[in-house]
Formats: sequence, C-alpha cells, structure tokens
Amino acid sequence: MLAIRMQRRGRKGHAQFRVVVQDSHLSPKSGRVIANLGNYNPHTKQATIDKEAAAKYLSNGAQPSDRVVSVFKAEKIKLPDWVSVTKNPKRETRNPEKLRKNQPAQESKDEPKPTEAPAAEEAPVEEPTPEVAAEETPATEEATPSEEVSNEEAPAEEPVAEEAEAPVEEKPAA
Repeated sequence: MLAIRMQRRGRKGHAQFRVVVQDSHLSPKSGRVIANLGNYNPHTKQATIDKEAAAKYLSNGAQPSDRVVSVFKAEKIKLPDWVSVTKNPKRETRNPEKLRKNQPAQESKDEPKPTEAPAAEEAPVEEPTPEVAAEETPATEEATPSEEVSNEEAPAEEPVAEEAEAPVEEKPAA
C-alpha cells in the first residue's frame, strides 16, 4: 500500500518538508521514495505541490497522512470520499485536581498574611454589669489590668539589663 507523507529536510530548528509517495511499510527517512510531489515550508506556510501527480496517486489508492490532508486542503486539491480526516479531539485531563488553576489561591510574598482572630474577638463575651462585678470581688483585692501587666514585665526586663551591663573580662597580655 502506498502512503503520501512528509519527509523532513532542512537544518536543525528550521525544518522543511518534502511531500513524497512511498511504501507504507518504509520509514520516511529510508530514502526509498516512489515519487516526490512537492515541498512544504511550515515557517511560511508555503507549499509547492504537483496537483496532477497528487490527484493521480490519490485516485490509485495512496493514503495521505493527516498533515498531508491539511496541506492538500489548503492547496485546494480534491480529496476522494474514502479519505478519512481525523480531527483534533479534545483530550481528557487525567488528574484535573492537580492542575494549577484548580489549586487554592496562594498568597504572594508582598501581601501580609491575615492573622487569625483570637477566640475572644470572634465571639464577644457578655460582660457583667459593674454592679454585679463589685459584689463578686472585694475592691481591696482587685487590681487593674494595666498594673498586673507592668508588674509582670518589670522582673522580666531586669535580668536582660544586667546581662547587657556585665563587664567583659579581658585577659592580660603576657
């Protein structure tokens, strides 16, 4: 069976193709070509095809490749009814949950992270009225929150200050 396919030519990174007719069991690189129908430049989308020879081989049963069919259509070469044109099917994604667009949004380094609010701010606690608070705790033992904080912080700062003021002993030179 004959196949009409493209044979790659040209230098690395700048492909050019020959449209050739060859036995379908042979590789396009084998060089054993029955006929050379023309050439195709994918960079300029320019094709030079011998339309009469292409029609002759198509009428005798040569099967064109998918890419050759698209080139023949662009060159307005009439294709027989038995030529099957495979369309690009939309492929199914294997693991769509792994796609970047389906991942939760990540924060950038420039934007500060929103801190989680403490439980006290989320659910406001009903504070007892001042009359009830006065009855529950005696006034003499009650300390204000600002006094408690200052008393707790003062001892913590003193050792740090002592360490910073401690003299550094130097060894005498001998």
